Amino acid sequence: MNEPAPRRGRGRPAVLTRERIVAAAIEVLDAEGLDALTMRRLGTQLGVAAMSLYRHLPNRDAVLAAMVDHLFAEAVIDLDAGLPWPGALARFADSYRRMLLGHPHAVPLLATHPVDIDLGLELLAGLLDRFEAAGIPRQDALTAIQSVAVYVLGHALAQVGTPPGTNTPEPPAETAVAFYDQWFEAGLRAMVSGFEGELGRGR
Repeated sequence: MNEPAPRRGRGRPAVLTRERIVAAAIEVLDAEGLDALTMRRLGTQLGVAAMSLYRHLPNRDAVLAAMVDHLFAEAVIDLDAGLPWPGALARFADSYRRMLLGHPHAVPLLATHPVDIDLGLELLAGLLDRFEAAGIPRQDALTAIQSVAVYVLGHALAQVGTPPGTNTPEPPAETAVAFYDQWFEAGLRAMVSGFEGELGRGR
């Protein structure tokens, strides 16, 4: 099926920025899925020729990497400085899951495209501070955070996954949603409690 031609607005051409391109890419991803996200389709979404995009992002892989970083940043929340690390870790997990379920087509993308390491560390600085305040070594803190993040991502993948040959995730029935919520909370509590026991409570 042919893709629609780029939309042409009146007046001055749209000003492209990296941020605007990434936002449009996420719109296409949410509405049509990852396979639909081509540079041509993205140009159509923005009302420009696809070649205009390459001045900001050199190829589709660069667009995907920028989307992953943007979505992960969306998931990281500000934390109360007085919140102990177990509560902060659980809040991060809840926020990350909300973002993933809000962008179901993005779940396989984040599962296969890692967040930029430097950006990830910058975004997680507040959470790492909670561990540091408790005297927990940075590497131990990173192990706990990464383990919980992988659990959240894997659980979301199980929830939004689709059978082979389908393009659009089917929203689970209410009973299934309740099941996944209960399952997620039980697993998260077990992980956080396990790390509390391993790393020491209030160290």
